[in-house]
Amino acid sequence: MFSAMRHRIAALAFGVCCIFPVQAKTHPFGEMAAEQARHIATVFPGRMTGTPAEMLTADYVRQQFAGMGYQSDIRTFHSRYIYTSRNRTQNWHNVIGSTVIAAHEGETAQQIIILAHLDTFAPMSDNDVDNNLGGLTLQGIDDNAAGVGVMLELAERLKDIPTQYSVRFIATSGEEEGRLGAENVLNRMSEKEKKNTLLVINLDNLIVGDKLYFNSGKTTPAPVRKITRDRALTLARAHGIFATTNPGGNAAYPKGTGCCNDGEVFDKAGIPVLYVEATNWSLGKKDGYQQRAKSKAFPDGTSWHDVRLDNQQYIDKTLPQRIEHRSRDVVRIMLPLVKELAKAGKKSL
Repeated sequence: MFSAMRHRIAALAFGVCCIFPVQAKTHPFGEMAAEQARHIATVFPGRMTGTPAEMLTADYVRQQFAGMGYQSDIRTFHSRYIYTSRNRTQNWHNVIGSTVIAAHEGETAQQIIILAHLDTFAPMSDNDVDNNLGGLTLQGIDDNAAGVGVMLELAERLKDIPTQYSVRFIATSGEEEGRLGAENVLNRMSEKEKKNTLLVINLDNLIVGDKLYFNSGKTTPAPVRKITRDRALTLARAHGIFATTNPGGNAAYPKGTGCCNDGEVFDKAGIPVLYVEATNWSLGKKDGYQQRAKSKAFPDGTSWHDVRLDNQQYIDKTLPQRIEHRSRDVVRIMLPLVKELAKAGKKSL
């Protein structure tokens, strides 16, 4: 394990020393990401794992990758979750999820994975239904159409740029039922592929939160944290974008680390992770779950899974231009970072 990790650190660190020039594009940074987020949220609401909306979303994302020239496919997996009725009886719900994978092939087998879940929350109980949590009308623009939108724009901007390391774009499903799609991706990886995975970048909940955060996995070594998390913060400052990292106010979540989404699956497997999210780690239980200060618009300081709050009309009203601005900020930071880490334009020795 130590030798594999040392191999990853050396591979990522070699050549990461400067900001690459941004590829000229006709559209501003974040524009495509925001447009894709709005489209996915409004055309495919209720993207619960195994539903027609989720399958249509997966096919839409696959088509977007294919239109950019990527080899892309959909992998299905079996999943299930427990539903609790009002009388407290519990039953298993079996579903088949759909995960989309597209590949930007590099010169070597080593790879960086960019991850964003496409599914929305499925009610787990009658109580969830009563509280408008999840279901067929949940747009989920924050959780997590915006993450998928950023992933698609990164893919578009990287498509014609040669890289030494491969970049895998993976839109998972089953995240809301316990990161089941990510588990399936990991389980299908060979030991060699795991060893060759230098980094997993997880994009989730980018819009509603007070602050933009870059956090590392708990098992990510300090040298990798420096050239991923700390480098992202440096890039943010260079662009005049405010971004920060978990201050470590909760002992269960040490300073500079993140958790609790698809990235955690890879973190537990010893693969380096960079979490990209918007929340507020200084509020509530200081565990990242309270996204923003409580207000009339967001009484609990969250929009998690709430049909009334996590939709574009409500966010446009309460946080004007937030979708566009946050999409722009994340792309402006992540594009040069991914290019550096994947060694864009560099030839292997």
